Amino acid sequence: MEKYEVVRDIGSGNFGVAKLMRHKETKELVAMKYIERGRRIDENVAREIINHRSLRHPNIIRFKEVLLTPTHLAIVMEYAKGGELFDRISDAGRFSEDEARYFFQQLISGVSYCHFRQICHRDLKLENTLLDGSPAPRLKICDFGYSKTNETSKLKLSMIVAVVAVTFEAEIDGGDASVHRPRGPLPPRVRREGDCLFRTLAYLFDYYAV
Repeated sequence: MEKYEVVRDIGSGNFGVAKLMRHKETKELVAMKYIERGRRIDENVAREIINHRSLRHPNIIRFKEVLLTPTHLAIVMEYAKGGELFDRISDAGRFSEDEARYFFQQLISGVSYCHFRQICHRDLKLENTLLDGSPAPRLKICDFGYSKTNETSKLKLSMIVAVVAVTFEAEIDGGDASVHRPRGPLPPRVRREGDCLFRTLAYLFDYYAV
């Protein structure tokens, strides 16, 4: 933790607190999610670390490393300074078809890659899609706490949690996503993606989906 300095808080939730941090040497900004050690280090945290770290795609927030403090586990990720896609559509009212298509194509690209790597996100929504803040914003999928993969489903999650809580640093730092080989795509599940597209065009956030 000594290599980072706190810039400001950027969010909070059931998981804990997210902070904007700056690397002291490189000056790179990163997002750091703090999760209290103990009962909060559960199977969702295990899935998030194991699945997210294996993904390398321009439309997915980059997983960097995991750090441990005496009281918290901290997940270090790429910082998307453009904020949530939800906030952008809330400010705009609704997107034109061209703008909705621009973001939807990026969403599908990221989801397709996840499925190709045998990972289902399972919590896709506008709040879990971030923007990098560039003039032509690049969409970034985040929050893999509810994700599942064919490989981790075969393991006992209690054992995974124990590994994450006790020996995760060696496991994570030594992990190389490039060694994982795709084993074919998962069957497509597009309802969540369609829900995001509908909301960007219709600007409706409280409706009954058929």
